[in-house]
Amino acid sequence: MTWFHDAVESFANEIFRALIKDDRYILLLKGLWKSVQITLGAAAIGLVIGLLLAIAKLLNPQTPVTGPVARFCRKMLTGFANGYISFIRGTPAMVQLMVIYFVIFGKIIPNNLPVEVVAAIAFGINAGAYIAEIIRAGILAVDKGQTEAGRSLGLSNGGTMLHIVIPQAVKNVLPALGNEFIILLKETSIAGVIGVSDLTKAATGIGAAIYYYIVPLLCAAFIYFLVTTVLSLGMNKLEGRLRRSD
Repeated sequence: MTWFHDAVESFANEIFRALIKDDRYILLLKGLWKSVQITLGAAAIGLVIGLLLAIAKLLNPQTPVTGPVARFCRKMLTGFANGYISFIRGTPAMVQLMVIYFVIFGKIIPNNLPVEVVAAIAFGINAGAYIAEIIRAGILAVDKGQTEAGRSLGLSNGGTMLHIVIPQAVKNVLPALGNEFIILLKETSIAGVIGVSDLTKAATGIGAAIYYYIVPLLCAAFIYFLVTTVLSLGMNKLEGRLRRSD
């Protein structure tokens, strides 16, 4: 068993070098905080984009009470929403991130924003396409009688959607939104390609400094697992609370 003891001692030494020596664990904590910040910002942007896209896709361009201009505008909005969702879902997130950072904010728009903000915008644009389909499915799952009841009470289409349909749709889409939030957190691991010192970038930086990547990457994987597990438990508990009213 000498070989086992030597292996454990060697691995313990590598843990000390990777995390304790020179307080390198602080780099992982700072990287985690940046990952969380980017995720929260991207989630907020994605929710706004997703909600707007979902409503645009649900518009009926053939509504007889509207004029030709309104019908044309509705067709344009619906077409834009369909094209946006198809393009975003059909291209890799890393390519989108690099195009937004190096092309849009690098060449077209003067970039005075912190790189973390650009990353949050890029991931939010990506998440918006998926959240739009989630919200649209949740809205369609609400019984049409709810909309008719709102209209019979004198509410406008927008008022019915805001006060009756969307609150019920939230309950339907909450599990899927929770999963999307977890996926979004893990997707931020590619933010290092534009220079963000996120959790994954911090782990690879420590590995390059000590010429040993196993421990830093395992620590990063464990932190991701721990955070996503806590998020999953929290979403399950919130979903259970909302289901009590059924």
